[in-house]
Amino acid sequence: MKQLSAALCEVIAASVPQLHAHCRDEWVVIGSASAALAGVDVQAADLDLLTSVADAQRLISLWPSRLDVDYVPAGADRFRSCFARFQFPGMPLEVMGGLELHDGRGWQAVRVQDVVHVNVAGIEVPIPARDEQIRILESFGRPKDLARADLLRAL
Repeated sequence: MKQLSAALCEVIAASVPQLHAHCRDEWVVIGSASAALAGVDVQAADLDLLTSVADAQRLISLWPSRLDVDYVPAGADRFRSCFARFQFPGMPLEVMGGLELHDGRGWQAVRVQDVVHVNVAGIEVPIPARDEQIRILESFGRPKDLARADLLRAL
């Protein structure tokens, strides 16, 4: 694995042990952080988590002082979820509970079928397997996602 940014390592250390302790359903890191954890040379701006709606609500209750109530995510016409953005050391953490993507068939649940675990300083972090990341990023269809899919394909 390539060298991870200090900011990504910091947010993982501050949040992931709590996620393991408090989330009752499976959760997984997605987006740029997931690509970085898979070995892609990409800078993550935040730690994106795909969780159940119940776990998203649980985290909102767990971290009220960290909640960024003023942040509004882009892409509401394309994405919907029980969303929350939290301020953590290193970088923000964004939770997407029950994430759905609007495609040509209407709203579709974003699901991860194949999960692998990456060890970051002794902390197990679940991410989609490489092919799953590529599939998810391509389904999102935004230029930044397609570029990350190409980088993952090149690994």
